[in-house]
Amino acid sequence: MEYLKIAGAFITLGGSLFILFASIGLLRMPDIYNRIQAGTKASTLGTLLTLLGIGLIHTDWLLKIMMLIIFVLISNPVSSHILGRAAHYARMPISDRTEVDELEEDTNIVSQEREEEK
Repeated sequence: MEYLKIAGAFITLGGSLFILFASIGLLRMPDIYNRIQAGTKASTLGTLLTLLGIGLIHTDWLLKIMMLIIFVLISNPVSSHILGRAAHYARMPISDRTEVDELEEDTNIVSQEREEEK
């Protein structure tokens, strides 16, 4: 039982490190789209590891924590996608280092189709 608590503590520490990396990524990335990507991927893994570590420390909470993990796995990518689309719709500037903007190409095609319908 003690080994489970020690493993849970190390897994929780790993999750905390990933959350730290996510916050550093938010500061270092050049535009909102890269910040969303860095924040979502690292914070999702950090949250999952932290929750799993807590579940190993408190085994009686494990079922509830597994439900939280499933919720995080579903909601984080969806919310990240929605934030990215909203930022693009609001015409947030893209970094000069960004080479391809596929969403802009799709938007141009839809705009041209709408103009042709009129």
